[in-house]
Amino acid sequence: MVSIPIEEMTIEEKLQTMEALWADLCRHEKTLPVYQWQKDVLDERTRLIEEGNARFIDWEQAKTEIADETS
Repeated sequence: MVSIPIEEMTIEEKLQTMEALWADLCRHEKTLPVYQWQKDVLDERTRLIEEGNARFIDWEQAKTEIADETS
């Protein structure tokens, strides 16, 4: 197990570490488990798109809505 001194890291170091972890996970995506609930969510989104009932918003609006819902 790897021990990382998270409490001692700067925000920039934490973000760089997260980016490195994501990059590594992406290299091994075929071995990551996909759970049934995740498949169900994707199937539902596909259904909504195919029926023309999906709602799309741009990323800036999405960030604003997320911030509003979590603050």
